[in-house]
Amino acid sequence: MQFFFLCVNLLYWLRMILLDRVTKSYGKNAKPALNRVSLHVEPKEFVIIVGTSGAGKSTLLKLLTREEKPTSGKIVVGGIDYDTLKDKHVPLLRRKIGVVFQDFKLLPQRTVFENVAFALEIAGMTNREIRNTVPKVIDLVGLKGKEKQFPHQLSGGERQRVAIARAVVRQPKILIADEPTGNLDPRHSWDIVRLLEKINRYGTTVLLTTHNVEIVNRLKRRVITIDHGKITSDQAQGSYKQ
Repeated sequence: MQFFFLCVNLLYWLRMILLDRVTKSYGKNAKPALNRVSLHVEPKEFVIIVGTSGAGKSTLLKLLTREEKPTSGKIVVGGIDYDTLKDKHVPLLRRKIGVVFQDFKLLPQRTVFENVAFALEIAGMTNREIRNTVPKVIDLVGLKGKEKQFPHQLSGGERQRVAIARAVVRQPKILIADEPTGNLDPRHSWDIVRLLEKINRYGTTVLLTTHNVEIVNRLKRRVITIDHGKITSDQAQGSYKQ
């Protein structure tokens, strides 16, 4: 019996992402943004999270990156129990998580190389390490030859590639892509989705939030639907209807 509970506990901690009955409220009498949400994501999974605006997707992502703390429930990410995570250790947690946003959030006065390198600079890496690492990641995202260009010289799809390169340059275990195709045309949207799949094949767990029905239905990946703060569907090869 003791061995059984040891195995159960080990499986619990080996999840890449685990939420156990997580609730998040933004006021004593407010309706919860998330209401007793439980889910787990395995290492190297590619998971799509869908739902209408205000459903709770953004709150979920903020909880995972520790921008917000849950009102109740347990969160474990990459073996780190958020219940015991001290504020001074949050930057270390965030090195395990890369985040890509809809609006790119690039530094306009920095080149492609410098934008990607910035993530390594704040992590304290040496110039030599940066010079060795950044070109490989720029090549990975298909921007070789554009290292010296500035964001305003790039297309929307290229700027998103820079944002992805910056997010993965520290080799995070998890990549959160929050509506990464929201500002892109269909061709560039699929370029970004294929890049996310490529990164996933290298072993990174990917969480993608999107409103794009075509992307969800063509990818045939695990789809989690959130509605009014609750998970209403979790399908292995899911689909989405708005």
